[in-house]
Amino acid sequence: MVLLIAIVALALVFDYTNGFHDTANAIATAVSTRALSPRAAVALAASLNLIGALVSTNVATTVGKGIVDTDLVTLPLVLSALIGAVTWNFVTWYFGLPSSSSQALFGGLIGAMLAAVGVSGVEWGGVVTKIILPMVLSPVIGFGAAWLLMTALYWIVRRRSPEPVNRTFRGLQWFSTGFIAFSHGGNDAQKTMGIITLALLSSGVIDTFEVPFWVKIACALAMAAGTYSGGWRIIHTMGSKIMKLDPIHGFAAQTSAATVIQVATHFGFPVSTTQTITAAILGVGSARRVSSVRWGVAGNIAVAWVLTLPAAALVAAGIYLAGVAIF
Repeated sequence: MVLLIAIVALALVFDYTNGFHDTANAIATAVSTRALSPRAAVALAASLNLIGALVSTNVATTVGKGIVDTDLVTLPLVLSALIGAVTWNFVTWYFGLPSSSSQALFGGLIGAMLAAVGVSGVEWGGVVTKIILPMVLSPVIGFGAAWLLMTALYWIVRRRSPEPVNRTFRGLQWFSTGFIAFSHGGNDAQKTMGIITLALLSSGVIDTFEVPFWVKIACALAMAAGTYSGGWRIIHTMGSKIMKLDPIHGFAAQTSAATVIQVATHFGFPVSTTQTITAAILGVGSARRVSSVRWGVAGNIAVAWVLTLPAAALVAAGIYLAGVAIF
């Protein structure tokens, strides 16, 4: 029971780090364009994250069932997975890299299972269809959707002076910021719900994989609290280092990314909100002109994306094997 309590606590810590790590997903563009003040943006994002996290459990079910063999899951394995994910979150936060908390969690779970059981413990078909394909497709679709929306908006406002356009889209960014925060809560908080429910199932506390109401509330509150604390290093990277954003760009990027995330959540796909919004920012920048994007920064972010899953897997596997050796 003590180990289960520790796992639940660490899972909520992960959810908190996910919140402050991914705050930039919702507010970076709105803050950089001065559509919202930093604290107003964080408060709005935290509130909508909380509401979004309570909407459904489609993604939680995907995380808890279909990535690893649930019959082989143990509490030490779940604990190791969470340590791997939290460690990578802190490393990338320290360096201001908007990496995927989702991929860190999946990597931790897969790495711990490989260390505990071997390749037979991983549902490789589920890994491909529920992790790899969404990881590849969501940024591509986010980029394309943002490029199309930005191109359409350019055509609509092509004969209008910049100031009225900026004023209009600063107002609209209240909507788009809330939309992507709601979408983030609906997809990302559910991943932690899935992990906690998996731990409850493996320990015999529950008999079937069904997310308890208290788990939904706890994860939603932890995500909202982390969001409210703000991840300012990553906000700076996404809001100003990738490209210079005007309000119209921020609105297009946020709306496109949030739409992609909402569709993925509806079908139970655990996509990376970080990758999706970053790709959307690249998409709106490319719609203006390719040279407006700082591709060197984008390349550094892409490296973090590629390393996230294996790095978290290695940390989790190392923690599990060290625990076995010690205890």
